[in-house]
Amino acid sequence: MLSPSSRANRGWWDGNADDYQVEHGSFLRDDGFVWGPEGLDEAGARLLGEVRGRQVLELGCGAAQCARWLVRQGARVAAFDISHRQLRHSQRIDLDSGVRVPVVQADAEVLPFAGDCFDVACSAYGALPFVADPGAVFREVRRVLRPGGRFVFSVSHPVRWAFPDDPGPGGLTSDRSYFDRAPYEERDERGELTYVEHHRTMADWVNLLAASGLTITGLLEPEWPEGHERVWGGWSPLRGRHLPGTAIFSCANT
Repeated sequence: MLSPSSRANRGWWDGNADDYQVEHGSFLRDDGFVWGPEGLDEAGARLLGEVRGRQVLELGCGAAQCARWLVRQGARVAAFDISHRQLRHSQRIDLDSGVRVPVVQADAEVLPFAGDCFDVACSAYGALPFVADPGAVFREVRRVLRPGGRFVFSVSHPVRWAFPDDPGPGGLTSDRSYFDRAPYEERDERGELTYVEHHRTMADWVNLLAASGLTITGLLEPEWPEGHERVWGGWSPLRGRHLPGTAIFSCANT
């Protein structure tokens, strides 16, 4: 059974997938692997290591742009998302690009895969901010990873939570406590939950990973690159010069 967070976010993404792909599709590219709004590309970063011939799982794949890049590198890929509409966009891009990605609709807290079947798992801003129990996700990732497997994921940097979602000067002044873990919620006129995003501090992420049995092998806070002028929600060149926007965790199933 889906949690209230997952149920609300499935509906939100089904209703907003079309607009999201129109607005951000050119930046993400049909077969690009971008780790976050700073534009850090896996083609250069190589955080996943060599993927050719490897079994790779993408969590919260959206329209599977990252997974499609992995297929082009010779990986054997499976991908999932909770949103049926996002996966329809994946099928559309499959036809346009000629690169097919096997996708399934699933909840990240209960993965529909056998144990020890993937060499690598990854997620670029997918699933983890939107689930009520990220520890369950990490335990599931560890279950499906083979011993020695690698898991790399990116999320909004926890520091961003303390600042307004404003790309301008107003976004440089903290308006809430970094330690306030109350989720951001949107509700309809009936009071029904329609969108949820959860906040975890850096220590929360570290402790959740440790409790799952995964070993953190690296943490990257990408700097905003010179000349990168794209504004994405609260991410912008102005804020990027002062505040970290993305945290990328690299982990091993040891």
